[in-house]
Amino acid sequence: MLLPRSPTSGLDAVIGQGARRKTHHYGELLTSALPGMLSASLCAALIYCLVMMSAGRTDWHNILPVAVVLAVIPVIAVSLLVVAGRRSHPFTLALAVTVFATCFSISVIAATRIPVSFLGMGLSLPTTLLGVTVANLAMARSLTRRVGLLDFPGAPDIARRLDGKVPIVTPDTIGPGIRRILIDPQFHHGGSWGPVLTRLYLRGFEIESWPSYLEGYSGRVDIASFDLADVAYSPSQIIYYRAKRLIDIVGVLVLAVPALILGGLLWLYIRIVDGGPSLFIQPRRGYGGEEFRLYKFRTMVKNADGASTAQNDARVLPGCHIVRQLRIDELPQLINILKGEMSFIGPRPVSVPIAEALEARLPQYVNRSILLPGLTGWAQVSHGYAETEDEEITKLSYDLFYLKHVSFDLDVIIAVRTVRTLLLRSGAR
Repeated sequence: MLLPRSPTSGLDAVIGQGARRKTHHYGELLTSALPGMLSASLCAALIYCLVMMSAGRTDWHNILPVAVVLAVIPVIAVSLLVVAGRRSHPFTLALAVTVFATCFSISVIAATRIPVSFLGMGLSLPTTLLGVTVANLAMARSLTRRVGLLDFPGAPDIARRLDGKVPIVTPDTIGPGIRRILIDPQFHHGGSWGPVLTRLYLRGFEIESWPSYLEGYSGRVDIASFDLADVAYSPSQIIYYRAKRLIDIVGVLVLAVPALILGGLLWLYIRIVDGGPSLFIQPRRGYGGEEFRLYKFRTMVKNADGASTAQNDARVLPGCHIVRQLRIDELPQLINILKGEMSFIGPRPVSVPIAEALEARLPQYVNRSILLPGLTGWAQVSHGYAETEDEEITKLSYDLFYLKHVSFDLDVIIAVRTVRTLLLRSGAR
């Protein structure tokens, strides 16, 4: 039987009968991305104009149209990111859409037959990519505010672990700003909750278990529940990890000359201050549980005991505190990387006695040896220096997170955080 005709018609009438209007949050996403997008547009156009001026070009009727097209590239890229709605690989996705937008823009310029400078365009692309990446990360952060935790007996404790940033909701009190619903994998998988979750899914909400969200939020895994059988790698992760060896070799070759110069000066300084040897060689636990000889510059007095390094440790040689803070003493590990014993990024190798003690205490500790150890790593930039076994176990939760989520994007984040740590001279003792 048809319902009586209402004053409204079409889908507005359907909504009046109880249907729900979906919200895509495009406005909020664009607002959060605006600073990065506008900065990239302005810098790209400005760089191109400066390159043209330095070349003595004065044909502004040709220069300005190209500058405008370069300024539009970040707008196209960010628009594609907004529509895509995926934030799991911020750097890779930003690179892909920027390349697409650039190729499209170049084809448009070529069709107009305007003379362009490919040097100027090339110099503007790094700032474009940086701006689009910053915009994508800003959109990702804005999406994290669109989460609600479905009520269950343990919900208050989980909300506290999420720093109180995720509200507790019920199926009837989900606000219009909520996009993702966190559920408890045990409590909400009962028979009575099945229809409720189905209706939430059909209403357009994303459904995720709170342990999965908490893992991504904190950047660490629950060691007690970790199981290698639950780890699943995408084809892109597998391809990237296979390519890491080539990246490591190229990185060593690029850094070889400055490392030899700086390392040679430090080697000479240590011999003058405290005599030889200048290198410190220690067995470390490496890939597959095998031992390897890790190389470092010796920054402590000879025959120093093996106790953990403390703040302002008196055993450190004069002038070597800053060497340790800037991690210059780690330069000889480029040899370990070249030999294939280490990678630039991976779980930081620990000494054999510490590894044996922790493996005896915690069976899951051996899992960190599945990947090549690294010069820096997720645990290193997230937790820092570990003085005790308990702190090493805390770092294990970050290493296992890296084991599960290893990717180009995560390595980029680790590299950026490492540079920031070096600049702030924090974490080292």
